[in-house]
Amino acid sequence: MHDEHHARSRRYYDEFSKRYDDHRGGRRPGGYHDLVDDLEVDLVRRYGAGRDVLEVGCGTGLLLARFASFARAAKGIDLSEGMLEKAKERGLDVRVASATDLPFPDASFDVACSFKVLAHIQPIERALSEMARVVRPGGHVLAEFYNPNSLRFVAKKLAGPLSVGHKTDESHVFTRFDAPDAVERLTPAGMELVATRGIRIVTPAAFALRVPIVRTVLASTERALADTRAARLAGFYVAVWKKVGG
Repeated sequence: MHDEHHARSRRYYDEFSKRYDDHRGGRRPGGYHDLVDDLEVDLVRRYGAGRDVLEVGCGTGLLLARFASFARAAKGIDLSEGMLEKAKERGLDVRVASATDLPFPDASFDVACSFKVLAHIQPIERALSEMARVVRPGGHVLAEFYNPNSLRFVAKKLAGPLSVGHKTDESHVFTRFDAPDAVERLTPAGMELVATRGIRIVTPAAFALRVPIVRTVLASTERALADTRAARLAGFYVAVWKKVGG
């Protein structure tokens, strides 16, 4: 079952890799993905500037390239060779691997982060345990989850599965939703929750950011609320765990 899950995920992301960058990196008016990416990158910079960073599920390397600009070293893994082909074109240090079996020794990094990936992993405890294992004492795990207590969840239910390529849509890949209370119960052994961040708290849908005045208001509000209690209502809920002992 685990191998079948990997195979389905790999096929999905290999197909998705053909268009993954199309709306990202400033390529789409409105900047929904850019706003989300900025809030994720800002959080990694907070803990990873001048340190060794691992991105679990780095995809085409859009975020990893930005991490590399401020980290001492930045590495990435992904199941999809299609995604990693584009990451390698960016000159990034990446390899094919699973989040549930990271190919690194214990205590190799100061920060292990994962965005929009853990929601597609069934054995989530194993993936989080692996991220905690490769982090040094005093280091941090930054893990992003899909939150069912959010506007994004409602919008996704109404819209249905989105297409990512020829005869491939989101229904082809496993997706989990974990509320903040459930996320906190997933805290890996030897880690403590030290912070959270909410991303896409008040934005009802991506198209709302294409309206100039609305875009300005939503973007400023998202940034203002990201590190407040309102994070518990975010579509993307990020837990920051610190490894005890540092």
